[in-house]
Amino acid sequence: MEPSPHILVVDDHRDIRDAVSKYLARNGLRVTPADGGAEMRAVLKTGAVDLVVLDVMMPGEDGLSLCRFLRETSEIPVIMLTAMAEDTDRVVGLELGADDYVTKPFNPRELLARIRAVLRRSHSGARPRDRIDPRRTRFNQWILDSARQEILQDGGAAIALSTAEFRLLQTFIQRPHVVLSRDQLLDLTAGRAAQVFDRSIDNQVSRLRRKIEEDPKNPSIIKTVWGGGYVFAADVEELP
Repeated sequence: MEPSPHILVVDDHRDIRDAVSKYLARNGLRVTPADGGAEMRAVLKTGAVDLVVLDVMMPGEDGLSLCRFLRETSEIPVIMLTAMAEDTDRVVGLELGADDYVTKPFNPRELLARIRAVLRRSHSGARPRDRIDPRRTRFNQWILDSARQEILQDGGAAIALSTAEFRLLQTFIQRPHVVLSRDQLLDLTAGRAAQVFDRSIDNQVSRLRRKIEEDPKNPSIIKTVWGGGYVFAADVEELP
């Protein structure tokens, strides 16, 4: 029998931390609580963690800083807990690499459902960062350097990509000539968020087009499929 998924709950509020931990444990998950970044790092060093539930508002290192650390050092899925009313804070968390978020106060059943959904995506290999990607990939006149998170044009200087642009480009490169809806792109790049974020994919595509298309207004690499989403129309070649 496979062991239950191991969930790390990071929240500086003891009442919330304990209540969430007990609820998840009652529903068959292994849970380790942590009151902040120091305890989180200690737990990560001692054993495998399948998912981190991470509060945004904490003293010292906040959840966004810890999310950035997790994305730079691991592939562990992250669900953010946020009391923020502003959409911007949630977008920042997703662009830093969080897979999903839950707004406080929340129903623990909703958190459990989101944890299970993120774990399913992670274990199915649907997410690009769960795969072993080539470090260098060519498309058209561009080379994507995954290690440096930048693109290079033949004979030109390197162009840095934001985390969101990099993950979006990786998603397209892994699925050339496949029509991807906005919902699919949200799932594959940042975890499914609320409807308010549907336009964020369009904005990210526009920013990416400005970097890789000769004519962003008439794109030949990332094409719009009306009523469908987007398709990466370039051939892809893995480089040694």
